[in-house]
Amino acid sequence: MSYNKLTRDQIAERVAQDIPDGAYVNLGIGLPTKIASYLPSDKDVFLHSENGLLAFGPPPEKGQEDPELINAGKEFVTMLTGGAFFHHGDSFAMMRGGHLDIAVLGAFQVAENGDLANWHTGAPDAIPAVGGAMDLAVGAKKVFITTDHVTKKGEPKIVAELSYPVTGKNCVDRIYTDLCVIDVTADGLKVIEKVDGLSFEELQSLTGAKLTDATTAQ
Repeated sequence: MSYNKLTRDQIAERVAQDIPDGAYVNLGIGLPTKIASYLPSDKDVFLHSENGLLAFGPPPEKGQEDPELINAGKEFVTMLTGGAFFHHGDSFAMMRGGHLDIAVLGAFQVAENGDLANWHTGAPDAIPAVGGAMDLAVGAKKVFITTDHVTKKGEPKIVAELSYPVTGKNCVDRIYTDLCVIDVTADGLKVIEKVDGLSFEELQSLTGAKLTDATTAQ
């Protein structure tokens, strides 16, 4: 059967559906920042950025950019009524102190036990080191991951054990890929959604760890 992968925007929109009203949420660099554009207006969600912002909104209209209003990925944002600015030391205290309900991060690999690898060094234009990812991985009450299901070379990004440097151990709660949504549980990886036309067997063949099909139970 044929199937269509989700686009990056569709993944962001899907994650936005799972963010509850009143949540304090950090959106990591890259795909997670797109989520800000898909949060419904009837929810009060307080977005946090590690460079010292709280209660910021989606990107501004073209021509309305303020060079002093950027997120941790150096992308332009808007501020909502009641939003706040603060020193990044205070921002990290929020991250490390368990004050964030959800952190949404990208990943190079996620292990079946919830271990996360999402940083690297070496590329000329890459983020030079781990940044705040370690603090978010262990400090947030829940960690959501957004990622392609496989690499550009077709290698699984969801694996039995990490082969990349570890960002955090046993920290991931849910994985959103361009093919499915997976819950990380004490009983292993449970697929709760997959794109139309994709069989569970094909999804398993693209995954480097054992999956359980929980879609029929819903």
